[in-house]
Amino acid sequence: MLSPDRIDLHEEGTEFARIARTRSHVAIGLSVVMIAMYFSFMTMFAFAKPVMGTILAPGLSLCILLGAGVIVGSFVLCLVYVVWANRVYDPAVRRIMR
Repeated sequence: MLSPDRIDLHEEGTEFARIARTRSHVAIGLSVVMIAMYFSFMTMFAFAKPVMGTILAPGLSLCILLGAGVIVGSFVLCLVYVVWANRVYDPAVRRIMR
């Protein structure tokens, strides 16, 4: 964790602010995607019941498939964030802390 004694904000404040801004953009972007997935599913569930009840295979409706897709999608978005943080964010923070 960054602490004030480990980083000189006067010299590297702009770099630190840029990294923090980038992290916020990534987090907000991924959050917007998750919210869109969830509310799209819930809107279809509420207003397109005949479509969601479409049977794709015995015991498998479109609703079940899309619901599982929302859950899997949330894990994929989490994985995207972790990979980005490990490859971009963490090395940038380590560079600043030196």
